Amino acid sequence: MRILLVEDDPMIGEAVRKGLRAEGLALDWVRTVGDARLALVGAAYDLVLLDLGLPGGDGLQLLRAMRAQGNSGPVLIMTARDSIADRVAGLDAGADDYLVKPFALDELSARVRALARRSAGRADPVLRLGAIAVDPARHQVSVDGKAVKLSAREFSVLLSLIERPDTVLSRTQLEERVYGWGEEVGSNAIEVHVHALRRKLGADVIQTIRGVGYTMSDKESAR
Repeated sequence: MRILLVEDDPMIGEAVRKGLRAEGLALDWVRTVGDARLALVGAAYDLVLLDLGLPGGDGLQLLRAMRAQGNSGPVLIMTARDSIADRVAGLDAGADDYLVKPFALDELSARVRALARRSAGRADPVLRLGAIAVDPARHQVSVDGKAVKLSAREFSVLLSLIERPDTVLSRTQLEERVYGWGEEVGSNAIEVHVHALRRKLGADVIQTIRGVGYTMSDKESAR
């Protein structure tokens, strides 16, 4: 999952970036409305975390522009504006959720996971594919009920694939979902993570589509 954080407060921004990256999420952080516009043009994000009081404009203006341009991706407003009128204005402008500062990082993480489920059209917090079960909230993975320990990067690659069964993701697409700006990416990093996942979860769990990328199938025959 790749997230765009639009936040000008350095302490809040750093805390959110560290917290969500520790959960295996790729996060890009910008501090102004102008930089946010550029980021949204240059990359596809699964979620935008949006402050309202920003240099170069108001977050609501950015949100309205996103919706007017056809960007329907989930947006979670994070702001100190806590009146009912402010919350109503944010939601009516197109936000999917509204979180008042100060907030606990655990609550933000839970709301991020809820928006991811809603965007994918599922209600079950646990993703299941054949014998594999992935619990994003607890960072737990099991095969046939037996727990399997994964690194944060391995977990992120697995989550990216299992959220989109039968969809082929290229190496570049996986890198974009696993690594944020400023994070070093080795030339064969995704291949290394896929190899580790096959070793831990089963050799046939992830299929390679030669010259295209990787996929996980929800067909029982692929196991």
